[in-house]
Amino acid sequence: MSVAVLISVHDGLVLAADSASTLSITAPPGTTVPDRNLVANVYDNANKIFNLVKGEPIGCITFGSGNIGNASIGTLIKDLRRKLSDSPKELDFNVKEYTMEGVANILAKFLKDECEKVEQPVRLNTNMGFLLGGYSKPGDLGESWSVEIQKGVPQSPKKLRQNHEVGLSWGGATEVLQRIVMGFSPQLFQVLAEVTQPPQNPDALASQLGPLISARLQAPIVFAPMPVQDVIDLARFLVHSAIMFQRFTPGPNIVGGPIEIAAITKHESFKWISRKHYYDQSLNLEPSHVVIDK
Repeated sequence: MSVAVLISVHDGLVLAADSASTLSITAPPGTTVPDRNLVANVYDNANKIFNLVKGEPIGCITFGSGNIGNASIGTLIKDLRRKLSDSPKELDFNVKEYTMEGVANILAKFLKDECEKVEQPVRLNTNMGFLLGGYSKPGDLGESWSVEIQKGVPQSPKKLRQNHEVGLSWGGATEVLQRIVMGFSPQLFQVLAEVTQPPQNPDALASQLGPLISARLQAPIVFAPMPVQDVIDLARFLVHSAIMFQRFTPGPNIVGGPIEIAAITKHESFKWISRKHYYDQSLNLEPSHVVIDK
C-alpha cells in the first residue's frame, strides 16, 4: 500500500509519497485464517515519484499495485520516459508543444498496452492509481490529473480541478489524511447507516450528508498564494502523519519508509526535494562530471 499526495497552488505543484511496498501471498485452500490474502513482507524502498520527461515540468506518483505482471511500476514508467525522450513521434508527443491532457492520455494508453501483455487472471488483480501533475507547454498554471487502473483496465484520465483552482489530492491508504483535512473518517457513513432506524444505505447517506459535513468540518489548508516551500512542508507533514498513523494502529506497517518529495514549477521545472538512492552518488558520477587527476 502507499500514500500519495499532490498539492497544487498558483506557484507550482508538489508531489509526495512514502516508500513502502507490500508483498502479499495467498494462503492455501483450507487454511484457517480470516483472510487468505496475507502480508508476507513490507519493503521500505519502493520508488513512487517520477519525472516523466527529463528536464520537463511533468511528474507523477503511483499508488496501489506495485507491478504489472513481472515488471515493477518503477521500471515501466522509466520505459515510458525513455520512449518519450527517444521516440516521441511514435507517441504523438512534441517536447516543444504539448498538453497535460495529451500526456495523461499517453500514460493511460501505455498502461493499457502493458496490462494487455499480462494473462487475464493476473491482470484482474492489478489495481493502481496515478496522480499526474505538470505544465502544458505553453501554459502558465500547473494542472492536476489522475489515471486509474481497475482490475487491469485503465480508465479514462480525469482532470482533478481547473487550472486556476488550487487544492489537495491523495491516493492509497489515506484515512488519516481524510480525518485531518475533511474532519471525519471515511467509515463514518457506514456507522451512521447501521444506527439509523431502519438501517440505511451508506452510499445514500454519503451523497446526502457528505457535502454538508465537509462544508462544516473541512480544514482550509491550501491557498493559491502559498509559497512552494510551505506547500513542501505541508506535503511532508501529511505523508509523515499517514506513516505514524499506520505505525501505531494494529496491522503491518503498509505505509512507511523514506518520504520522497518533488516540486514542479513553470521556470524551475521538476526538482527533487527529498530522494533516496540505493547507490552512492559520489561513486556514480555522470561522464560530464568526472574529474581526471593530473
